[in-house]
Amino acid sequence: MIELLVVPGCPNEGPARDALRAAAELAGLGTVPLTVTVVDSAEEAQRRGFVGSPMFLIDGVDPFAVPGGPNGVTCRVYSTPDGLVGMPDVESLRDALLRA
Repeated sequence: MIELLVVPGCPNEGPARDALRAAAELAGLGTVPLTVTVVDSAEEAQRRGFVGSPMFLIDGVDPFAVPGGPNGVTCRVYSTPDGLVGMPDVESLRDALLRA
């Protein structure tokens, strides 16, 4: 199961969904079920271990977790070959899906 956690109005929600679809196709998984959850409070962020939007959980695990990252209702950045950006690249998502 894949869950995409986002803050309200996250500008990367649509691109994250698109990247996930492309990554699943590259991984040979076809269409994967996706649940989108909006995290809109500090309490919810703390409870979910939410470190920023968008956050991908694959079978409940954040494959891009960085130990010690603060929780909060905020945007997230990912390290990619092109530098820090607002979501992981398709190849990194594909690799995360294949590891799961």
